[in-house]
Amino acid sequence: MGYILTEEGFQDALKELRKEYRIFAPVRKKGAGRFTDIDAVIYDEVEEGSPIELEEKSDYSAKEVLTPLSETLFFFTEEQCKEADIDTRPVLLFLRSCDLQAMKRLDDMYLHNGREQDWFYQRRREKLHYVLIGCGHSYENCFCVDMGANITKDGYAFSVDKIDENYRINVLEEAVRSAFAASSERQEEVVPRHVTENEVHVTVPETIPIEIVKHPLWDEYNTRCIGCGRCNYACPTCSCYTMQDVYYTDNGKVGERRRVGSSCMVDGYTNVAGGGQYRKTQGERMRFKTLHKIRDFRKRFGYDMCVGCGRCDDICGEYISFSNIINKVAAAVEEMEKEGSKNA
Repeated sequence: MGYILTEEGFQDALKELRKEYRIFAPVRKKGAGRFTDIDAVIYDEVEEGSPIELEEKSDYSAKEVLTPLSETLFFFTEEQCKEADIDTRPVLLFLRSCDLQAMKRLDDMYLHNGREQDWFYQRRREKLHYVLIGCGHSYENCFCVDMGANITKDGYAFSVDKIDENYRINVLEEAVRSAFAASSERQEEVVPRHVTENEVHVTVPETIPIEIVKHPLWDEYNTRCIGCGRCNYACPTCSCYTMQDVYYTDNGKVGERRRVGSSCMVDGYTNVAGGGQYRKTQGERMRFKTLHKIRDFRKRFGYDMCVGCGRCDDICGEYISFSNIINKVAAAVEEMEKEGSKNA
């Protein structure tokens, strides 16, 4: 059953939920964009509903709530080690379908990717409850429909759609129902809005042969890509990080260990002991990132890593389009298949 709330009713419902939950949502930050006269929509903790941006797609994803850019994992001395404390209150996280689908990808990588689960990720994940923001239309550079991330039917506490000054709420978790029941104007069936058509389209090949790594399509990115890593930081499914030890004493026996977000596209990320480097050129790095999104992840988990949010296209300073890269891979695979049939 769904609920219809006015602006005041929605504020009252969130005020009630704030008694138990911390709330994180996309918020418009004045002058926080690439220039002082450009705003940015980023995630932050909110005390009430009015700052929440429900109309525009956020510039950065919701993953920073679950995997902070810099997170202290534990503190150490010569004699003991202690895990860093975190806020243990449950969290309500507002996000769109593509981002919610991206969180499932992160769950697979951190929790279902081998014998052991990432404990530091798990303890945050256990506190997290999703709030689905309905999408009334597609945004620039989005290709979520072709990636199958445009619709989410479960896995969230409640959904919210703001239509004609009213908030339409669909509740799935009973724990939050009373907050909306007490503040609603009326009850009726509510189905969260979702995108059914994007202006941008991609074709992901069913199978991508390993020979694609030698295809010349990657060469143009040796000069086009500047290796800034912005695409990775904006992406909701990128999870690269580095480990940093911060020492409080000169002898290096007291300090803390941090997990810090990083990027497979930046110079130095694949450096190894002895001066080796696995991927030296930007073309090689673009190849690695792309095939990880639409080939390698699928081989392990059965579905693609990319959710088609388009943020990488939005943020790239060199106007490199990831959707175009996917289509170039599809064209190259088709070309290779034709050549193979001719030589058969």
